[in-house]
Amino acid sequence: MLTFAGILLAMFLGSLDQTIVSTALPRIVADLHGLDRFTWVATAYLVASTALVPIYGKLSDMYSRRTIEVTAVSIFLVGSMLCGLAGEFGSLPVLGDGMNQLVIFRAIQGLGGAGLFAMAFIIIADLFAPAERGRYQGFTGAVFGTSSVLGPLLGGFLTDKGTGLIPGVAGWRLVFYVNLPLGLIALWFIITQMPPLRPRTAPKPFDFVSAVLLITGLGPLVVALQLNKAVYAWTAPLTLGLLGTAVAALGLFVVRSLRHENPILNFSLFKNPVFRAANGALFLMGGAFLGVIIFEPLFMVNVLGESATRAGISLIPMSLGVVTGSMLAGQMVSRFGHYKRWMLSGIMLLLIGLSLLATMPPTAQYHQVLIYLAMCGLGLGPTMPLYTLAVQNATEPQLMGQATSASQFSRQIGGAIAASALGTVLTLTLARNLPAPAGWPAAQQTVVAEGPTLASAAATTGPNPVVRAAFSKAISRVYFFNIFLVVGGFILTLFIPELPLRKSNEGPPVGAE
Repeated sequence: MLTFAGILLAMFLGSLDQTIVSTALPRIVADLHGLDRFTWVATAYLVASTALVPIYGKLSDMYSRRTIEVTAVSIFLVGSMLCGLAGEFGSLPVLGDGMNQLVIFRAIQGLGGAGLFAMAFIIIADLFAPAERGRYQGFTGAVFGTSSVLGPLLGGFLTDKGTGLIPGVAGWRLVFYVNLPLGLIALWFIITQMPPLRPRTAPKPFDFVSAVLLITGLGPLVVALQLNKAVYAWTAPLTLGLLGTAVAALGLFVVRSLRHENPILNFSLFKNPVFRAANGALFLMGGAFLGVIIFEPLFMVNVLGESATRAGISLIPMSLGVVTGSMLAGQMVSRFGHYKRWMLSGIMLLLIGLSLLATMPPTAQYHQVLIYLAMCGLGLGPTMPLYTLAVQNATEPQLMGQATSASQFSRQIGGAIAASALGTVLTLTLARNLPAPAGWPAAQQTVVAEGPTLASAAATTGPNPVVRAAFSKAISRVYFFNIFLVVGGFILTLFIPELPLRKSNEGPPVGAE
């Protein structure tokens, strides 16, 4: 249990970092004079934390899980410290100015952050047998939900009130430094209490060529998805070049993996119907989750006319719903078994919540939206632990790391792709319903007519009736597309075979083939 506490604390660091930094970004950009590069602060972290997830899974199957976890936490803490120091000593050789430094250091932080999530589920699988694992994996959803609530509040407090708590240190730097004491406590638990958890078979040489191909493919893919489509449309040479590089590198990665004796991802896992269907569902559900998180604040601000603060607070019921749904589903599965029925029940509740959000009129009340978001959170909660549990229960112990990290990767990359696609739906719908502001140059009128940047353009206009109607229609359309994602996840979940939960981590899974 002490090991479990350390793992949860490490995971809390990673999930907290994803929300706490966004609140501080406006002040960071102002201090470091980097408005032109502010999106790269998030993109650098996202690229590194996504591309490294499968590699952490493979390494955990080859070496001591404790060693890999300690390495991940240590890299994350070093990255956090460097982020806090960005720009303190002015422009530096090679690294450049403070904003460049922050982008590079966030990538280093992401290299460690990838392991905090992947290793948490892998180590929990070692600590607890599948029959009792659900109640413990439910706490991972609680950690995520709690950090979603605390992150923005703590980030805002440290940014606004933290200056002077440490003499000479700006408040936004504490957003990164706060990771250090928490991380050191987590390291103490892991180093002193966690067993080595060594691999079950003798390790073979690590395939560095596949690792390079994987990073070369995933890096450009995530960057292409994150590019501002106002400047780099889907048909822009840079976007097409990045996507082409990603396809070529990932294609070579697949070929290499099929031929290598020790691949980073063993593609024989896809012969397993549980692995196949669960990862497909996770891909779609990850997109559905981000589809609510990203676009609901836009509805609050541009349709209901709420402040940015109240828009952020409106997501708290959803986070609490995720916590409740995750822990409740984990407890029920551990007590009664039958994980599949809880997955399907959660998805049905999510579909109801999304349908209510999609049909909201521009005159919807604030409290109505909160209720609908809470329903979505309760529905999403079981998807946090149960799909991973199903995959782990159906996987050979020697492939546990790869299978678990693949589940985490499916959720992350699904969210990135869906967020980009749903953003395109939003801007294209706005382009047809919202005229460009009067007085804009002809070139800018063309950009607006094509869709991108309309959210920011409309925000300057204010929530007048035209803007409200346009955003209401556009966000409703986004939610209808989101519903299709969830329906796809529901269908794939129906195809997940329900296997008896094993009462031990030893021996092969029953009925996985």
